[in-house]
Amino acid sequence: MTKCKCAICDCNTIHDEQVKLVKKKMLDDESLICIADFYKALADSTRIKIINALDKSELCVCDISALLNMTKSAISHQLQNLKEMRLIKGRKSGKEVIYSLADDHVRQVFEISMQHIKEAKRESKG
Repeated sequence: MTKCKCAICDCNTIHDEQVKLVKKKMLDDESLICIADFYKALADSTRIKIINALDKSELCVCDISALLNMTKSAISHQLQNLKEMRLIKGRKSGKEVIYSLADDHVRQVFEISMQHIKEAKRESKG
């Protein structure tokens, strides 16, 4: 096991003014919990695959099932989780429900995450 080589502050000085300033600007606990829940919803590889697919096009359960090689039941379960977290939405089209990302914020979070991972990969190769 390797030790963390992170910078560790060796002093015991608390910068009261800075702490007070930051404390005023921080979100309330309820908002922070909601943000944590948002990321928990994205912390499942199947849900991320669904988000990735819906980032490209609107799809029905059968389409997503075929893309991910999973049962419609398993996909429906994950779609329900994503819908409850308001990350996706569905609209009726005849007998089908067509799913899409809830809004551009979901798309932006996914795409920014993807850019971050690509940059990190490039840096680790460099």
